[in-house]
Amino acid sequence: MGKSPEEEHPVKAFGWAARDTSGVLSPFKFSRRATSDEDVRFKVLYCGICHSDLHCVKNEWGISKYPILPGHEVVGTVTEVGSKVQKFKVGDKVGVGCMVGACHSCDSCEKSLENYCPKMILTYNSPYYDGTITYGGYSDHMVANERYIVRIPDNLPLDYAAPLLCAGITTYSPLRYFGLDKPGMSIGVVGLGGLGHVAVKFAKAFGTKVTVISTSIGKKKEAIEILGADSFLVSTDPAQMQAATGTLDGIIDTVSAVHALLPLIGLLKSHGKLVMVGAPEKPLELPVFPLLVGRKSVAGSGIGGMKETQEMIDFAAKHNIRPDIEVIPFDYVNTAMERLVKADVKYRFVIDIANTLKAA
Repeated sequence: MGKSPEEEHPVKAFGWAARDTSGVLSPFKFSRRATSDEDVRFKVLYCGICHSDLHCVKNEWGISKYPILPGHEVVGTVTEVGSKVQKFKVGDKVGVGCMVGACHSCDSCEKSLENYCPKMILTYNSPYYDGTITYGGYSDHMVANERYIVRIPDNLPLDYAAPLLCAGITTYSPLRYFGLDKPGMSIGVVGLGGLGHVAVKFAKAFGTKVTVISTSIGKKKEAIEILGADSFLVSTDPAQMQAATGTLDGIIDTVSAVHALLPLIGLLKSHGKLVMVGAPEKPLELPVFPLLVGRKSVAGSGIGGMKETQEMIDFAAKHNIRPDIEVIPFDYVNTAMERLVKADVKYRFVIDIANTLKAA
C-alpha cells in the first residue's frame, strides 16, 4: 500500500482538494518534495480558477485521480532555490502555469514547445517523474523545476498575472504562431469569457481590428466600450453574419460548447484561419467544401511553451494587459465553481490564498 498524500514527501503542505465526482473542495493536508538542485519553491499568494479545474474536480473528462487539488494559474514569491538555480532568487515574484515537466529530449522540447511533448507533466492530476501525482495551486506553497517557473515583472500585479498563465498564453500563442498579430489585420474572437476577453486585449495590443462574435447581444456594450473591440456580431443573426462574410483574416474560437463552424468559416477571407482553443466535449461537424473554395484552414492550439509563456507575460506587462478578475476568499471557492457553471463571472475568479487560506 502506498504512502498517504501527507507522507509521500518531506515538506508538509496544505490546500483544498476534491475527493470525488461531486467536485466539492475541502481542506486537505498533503506534502511536497524537498527543494532539489534545480527547484524553486514559492509561497502561493494567488491562484486563478480555470474552467479546466471545474471539469477536473467533477471528472467530466474521465481522467481525474482523487484526491485532486487543482490550480494551474499560480503566482507568489520565492522562498527557497536549489543550488543550481540561476534565474531566480528568494523574494522574486514568480508563477507556474499548466505544466511542470516534460521529457526535454523530443523535437517539441528542443524547440521550447514543452506543451506539445508527449510526456508533458501537468501541474495537477498528473504522474510526476517519481510516480507521485502532482498537486496544483489551491495550496499554501509550490515547488517546481526552474524551467517551469515564469518571472512576473514588477509592474504586473500578481492577482492580475495569475490568469495570464493559462488564459493568457492560450490566446497569445495562436495569435503569434498563425500570424494573426499584424497591425491592421481583422481578427474575430468567438466567445467572451475567460479566454475570449483576454484574446480581445492581446489582439488589440497587436494593433489589429477586433470583432467579437457571440450568441448574446447583451455582451455588445461590454465588448466595445470596456474591452475595446471594434465591432460585434451576433452569431445567431443570419443577416449580420451574411453582411460580414469574407471580412476576417483569422478567428480565435474560445467556445467549449458544441457549436456550428460553418458560419464562422464563412466570415473568413480567402486563406483565413479559424483556430480552436476551446475544447468541446463532443466532436464538431466540419464542412470541407467551404475550406476548399477559399483555401481556408481550421487549426487548434494548446497553451504555449515556457519561452513563449515568459514572452507573453513580459508583453502583457509592457502593454498593461490585465484580465478582468473577481478576487475571492478561499472559503468561497465552491460557490465560485457553481457560478462558473453558469458563466456568472467577469471574467476570471482569482483566489486570494495568502490572506484567506486558513491552516487546518
